[in-house]
Amino acid sequence: MRSVLAVIDLQNVFADPASEWFTPRFAEVVPRIARLVTAFGDDVVFTRFIAPAKPEGAWQQYYEQWPFALQPPESPLYQVVDAFHPQSTVDATTFGKWTPRMATRVGGARLVLAGVSTDCCVLSTALAAADAGVSVTVVSDACAGVDDESHAKALDIMRLYGPLVKVATTEEVLG
Repeated sequence: MRSVLAVIDLQNVFADPASEWFTPRFAEVVPRIARLVTAFGDDVVFTRFIAPAKPEGAWQQYYEQWPFALQPPESPLYQVVDAFHPQSTVDATTFGKWTPRMATRVGGARLVLAGVSTDCCVLSTALAAADAGVSVTVVSDACAGVDDESHAKALDIMRLYGPLVKVATTEEVLG
């Protein structure tokens, strides 16, 4: 079965230690993600979390808590880190990146997920894709959470969705 790698939200806002959304193990997963990107060739899609122009519903409260994030999509904080140069990205104002555009890009393939944060955007994307009937593999050591405990808990939750969601290491995926 063909596989598509989705690199979830590998953006400056999560990489920068000065950011309120800094993901501590971000730098540790970048080399593994680079290996995956190379191995998957043209079957790679990068995603970006971006702020809505005008938050609505519960998102209003969210951005009251995180006002620094109300910046336009072209803001440096929302750009993919310099280690990667995607031609295009699937952008969403939601945690989950299982959007119609992502679904079209993946087609009937298996979806392989890497990126940040395990306990938010990766989890939300994995569960939505699995609900849509897509076979999902989450690359445990190519994801990072807000902390180690949250990362481990999110992986445990996703394992509960087997066989729709599988958790594997970089070596297992590339092997």
